[in-house]
Amino acid sequence: MTTAQTSPELDVSPTPLALLLLGREADPRSERGVECPGDLPSPSDPDLVERARAAKEKLGEKVFVLGHHYQRDEVIQFADVTGDSFKLAKDAAARPEAEYIVFCGVHFMAESADILTSDDQKVVLPDLAAGCSMADMATAEQVAECWDVLTEAGVAEQVVPVSYMNSSADIKAFTGKHGGTICTSSNAKRALDWAFEQGEKVLFLPDQHLGRNTAVRDMGMSLEDCVLYNPHKPNGGLTAEELRAAKMILWRGHCSVHGRFSLDSVNDVRERIPGVNVLVHPECKHEVVAAADYVGSTEYIINMLEAAPAGSKWAIGTELNLVRRLANRFADQGKEIVFLDKTVCFCSTMNRIDLPHLVWALESLAEGNLVNRIEVDKETESFAKLALERMLALP
Repeated sequence: MTTAQTSPELDVSPTPLALLLLGREADPRSERGVECPGDLPSPSDPDLVERARAAKEKLGEKVFVLGHHYQRDEVIQFADVTGDSFKLAKDAAARPEAEYIVFCGVHFMAESADILTSDDQKVVLPDLAAGCSMADMATAEQVAECWDVLTEAGVAEQVVPVSYMNSSADIKAFTGKHGGTICTSSNAKRALDWAFEQGEKVLFLPDQHLGRNTAVRDMGMSLEDCVLYNPHKPNGGLTAEELRAAKMILWRGHCSVHGRFSLDSVNDVRERIPGVNVLVHPECKHEVVAAADYVGSTEYIINMLEAAPAGSKWAIGTELNLVRRLANRFADQGKEIVFLDKTVCFCSTMNRIDLPHLVWALESLAEGNLVNRIEVDKETESFAKLALERMLALP
């Protein structure tokens, strides 16, 4: 469980509902996720740039601003470090002199930062509604019910949970309590190798695609070795026989952005841009990963484009803010970098951390007012940290 402290001026109630705004008019079970036609949001008032700069300078070394790769440029410019969620949480822990950690990302990332930082450090999320649709697809109650189903099927003792970093502190704590580990998109195979040394089966939470792609593409399993547990169906929609036969029990969750990319997207871009290299994130669907030329984490994607020869052509299947940033960064090297999908789509909850929210958070801290603190309770933190430490100990 986490608590969040906020300012009365915003009248934001830190309830689960306040963190589940994404998709309120969309089918949460849809693989297409949220629809996002049109362009990126327009930049904020430029006067806010100076206000953010002034507040950050006033705070000095008391504040450390983390910027996830998927944040918009106007926010990224104020980040002391950029990276993926786990790298940023570790960066925060490595700065004990910073009293305030302002996390420009989403809720589960701020939770991870609070778990890994000292008790004296305070983690702030500029907008409490910056959740994650994938992380929200697995609640503690649903996962506890799933474990009961596995127990009734007689397989729970054989199952080791492996949870993706993109999960809530509650799910990380469940994983730690049941002998499992956390993984990132770059070390998922190592985590699964470890898990299968501990048990015969893996419950992979909450992203079905990363689990399936790692098992089949990287570990040589078959699609038949994987079953899909749907928390919205009785017994997950699975029979005891199916659970006993499976090696990978995949949770029915997905990323609303990466789930948009389709095989049609891949075929279309190959027709439009002869010689294009298709590079996608492993959160994409299995058929997209199978049709791509390269597959890897956010850091892998960045490194691939850095090393790519001048004049090469790339279609990238990941969040739009990062793709555009990379396209601009390498344009002078003649590298053509395009978004894999024709429809513009950015991470809606990541984009909730805009310049107005960042300015409000920084100015509040500069005035001595702690706002939007993300704080994980001690019991949850203890078990979640155990799961994270198992990941850090992976060979």
